[in-house]
Amino acid sequence: MLALTSIWTTILLAAAVALGPMAIDMYLPALPQIGSDFEASTAQVQLTLSIYIAGFAIAQLVCGPLADRYGRKPIMIGGMLLFALASIGCALATNIEMLQLSRFLQALGGSAGPVLARAIVRDIYTPRDAAKILAMLAGMMALAPAIAPTLGGFMVAVFNWHWIFIVMAAYALIMVAVIAIGIPEPLHPHNQQPFRLYSLLRNYRLVSTDPTFIGYTLTSAAIYGGLFAYLSGSAFVLIDVLGVAPEHFGLYNAVTAAGYVLGNIASIRFASHCTAGQILRYGLIGSLVSGVIMTLLAYSQIYTPWAVILPQTAFMAALGMILPQCMAGALANFPKMAGSASALLGFVQMAAAATAGALVGHLHDGTPMVMAIIITVCATLGLLGYLLLVQRYPAQDFEPQSAGSQS
Repeated sequence: MLALTSIWTTILLAAAVALGPMAIDMYLPALPQIGSDFEASTAQVQLTLSIYIAGFAIAQLVCGPLADRYGRKPIMIGGMLLFALASIGCALATNIEMLQLSRFLQALGGSAGPVLARAIVRDIYTPRDAAKILAMLAGMMALAPAIAPTLGGFMVAVFNWHWIFIVMAAYALIMVAVIAIGIPEPLHPHNQQPFRLYSLLRNYRLVSTDPTFIGYTLTSAAIYGGLFAYLSGSAFVLIDVLGVAPEHFGLYNAVTAAGYVLGNIASIRFASHCTAGQILRYGLIGSLVSGVIMTLLAYSQIYTPWAVILPQTAFMAALGMILPQCMAGALANFPKMAGSASALLGFVQMAAAATAGALVGHLHDGTPMVMAIIITVCATLGLLGYLLLVQRYPAQDFEPQSAGSQS
């Protein structure tokens, strides 16, 4: 067993977290082919993504409290086993409805990785240290959106989209073995919470009425919506509208993923001489500027891949600064309910993501404009959440004393 504070434990947690996003990023290049094979509309194909996000959101509400009661490891292992089985169901799907159902089941299992990785970090570290570890974890996890679309595009070009889900199933089974053998249970028995309806509702009431949690969660959810607006629309915009080959789609996404890594590195570097609030503010301003630039380029009818990719790369760099601060801040006040707090944070994030993704799919007009506008709106809402809530209710033990306590 590895030490919980070991860098190898952080790497394993990053690999576990990557399972959920991989189920999105790897199959993005296949969306046009899936629509063609099943004779499905763009909205029907995009629904396989929205259904996954919705299932991901709902499952977290149960996954977190279960982990608070029974421990992190057994719930994470069980979720990954379900993910593997559902991935096989996706590979064997013969119509769009069967694929949609399998995607929903895949999401139920895939939610365990991100929820419990966040909870494990909170189990081990103080809030300020947790922000640094979450940034490191996110930076390593960014390999998934860098590699997964390229691998998915290659499989679409050389084999077919069914192989994408077979690879997902194999990855999940490998992670089951690694987690079972490599990571000790981080939840202290004294922090175990009863899994009863009354206790569950009480915990969620305590978390959801905490103004600090609300501020950080709504801010991160808005920005998460901007991310998924891009993920929902990028395949159709880049491949169908701008003529990018499916096997090259992942290379463009690798550029945006590099932006995310740079944002994570900046977050870690800035932590030594900036407050978390300052890092968060810089990131939110950067995300808004990026969205505005993409919108202006689309309005000017500059229809090239780089008119989308370069602003989105800047948005991803901002995202890399924003998310670690928001996650650590949202969980800071709940060391004994980290699973429930992480679950509710993830639920709100994914609900925002599902809404933004569905809007992009429903309103797509054959240009990058709709996607760019929704990204800009999400960035605006994120900045408003920070100005109206986070600044008033910074997390205790997260900002320096001079930043003030809750007011």
